[in-house]
Amino acid sequence: MKSEIIVLSVGGSLIVPNEIDVDFIKSFKELLIKRPERFILVVGGGGTARKYQKALSVFDNISKDDGDWVGIAATKLNSEFIKSVFKKNCHPDVISNPLSELNFTEKFLIASGWKPGFSTDFDAVILAHNLGAIKVINLSNIKYAYDKDPNKFKDAKKIEKINWKDFRKIVGNKWNPGLNTPFDPIASKKAQELGLEVVILNGKDLTNLNDYFDGKKFIGTIIKD
Repeated sequence: MKSEIIVLSVGGSLIVPNEIDVDFIKSFKELLIKRPERFILVVGGGGTARKYQKALSVFDNISKDDGDWVGIAATKLNSEFIKSVFKKNCHPDVISNPLSELNFTEKFLIASGWKPGFSTDFDAVILAHNLGAIKVINLSNIKYAYDKDPNKFKDAKKIEKINWKDFRKIVGNKWNPGLNTPFDPIASKKAQELGLEVVILNGKDLTNLNDYFDGKKFIGTIIKD
């Protein structure tokens, strides 16, 4: 019997908050190696991408696609790094096109950004669908999704469970390079169409992540219909 495949959309800011977080990456690897499941890690660009995109925005004639390509390059750098870390148990190639045919037999598969118009969250949704996974775990630096930006609104309320229709009212329908939402609006639309479940967790809390894997009570947001 094949092991379950779990798709993790790993925020780039977990990998490189300022400097590369070697201690976190070591602990993250140790946790996943011990698990019986197989994992697809879709690695984001995080702060690295946003720094370049912010700098690019001061120049004339910069398009959304220009910003996206810069962000995609950041995801490729981060994903190549993670592939090297997981190399012994990892598929040999970083996957940049989630629609490509894959002969995925290893414990880990690493993926980067693909093309302009959406984030690595969308790539994670497509890979989950193509490889038979029924959920995507979004790991970032927040514990929950909220009904509004908690950094701007003191009365923002945490969400423990929500359906796609209501969640999409919160995140909207438009994508911009560097957009910082709990889950990309375009990915949310696709996940709803495909009937996928998305779970939002704080990636730094590895005990909480392991509790989720084990079916125990956990801190986070579940999005599903």
